[in-house]
Amino acid sequence: MSLALDPAAQDLLFREARSANTFTDEPVTDEQVRAIYDLVKYGPTAMNQSPLRVTLVRSAEARERLVPHMAEGNRTKTATAPLVAILSADNEFHEELPHLFPHFPQAKDAVFSERPVRESSAALNAGLQAAYFIVGVRAAGLAAGPMSGFDYEGVRKEFLDDDHTPLMIVNIGRPGQDAWYPRSPRLEYEQVVTSV
Repeated sequence: MSLALDPAAQDLLFREARSANTFTDEPVTDEQVRAIYDLVKYGPTAMNQSPLRVTLVRSAEARERLVPHMAEGNRTKTATAPLVAILSADNEFHEELPHLFPHFPQAKDAVFSERPVRESSAALNAGLQAAYFIVGVRAAGLAAGPMSGFDYEGVRKEFLDDDHTPLMIVNIGRPGQDAWYPRSPRLEYEQVVTSV
């Protein structure tokens, strides 16, 4: 059985897509970022809570504030990527639920009144949205370099607030010279999927 998605699109989004480590200096425009968001916002989250928040690091001043919080191996590529996105989970996402989940507007208080419940749900669902975001970057013909090697608390204090938990930082742009490491192995179907 084949997939409904065109093989070229499958390659663009998955088979040929890689995490980029170098980028050209071609800028990533606001229009490209909006197009990415306007596509990936349709990915599912529990109760449509949509807790992902994206902070775009564009200015030289903001980049200088971010780079020291990156792990040593991530500093140069973050300093030189055309665009850097800080992806975070909004732990106060429940404030939007009456609008986002209108058939159960009471969910805001009935399900998510306690902060630990919100934090757990926000982390999971924003993580899903972060994956959609990476695929959306690829759909735009750009490369993404997602990273978890950074000082989370430092980034939160520098760019966010107590209501937002950083999840990952993503460098975005056109791949540059020697952008790819060799592809690492993947688990096979039989190693992952079981039937009961």
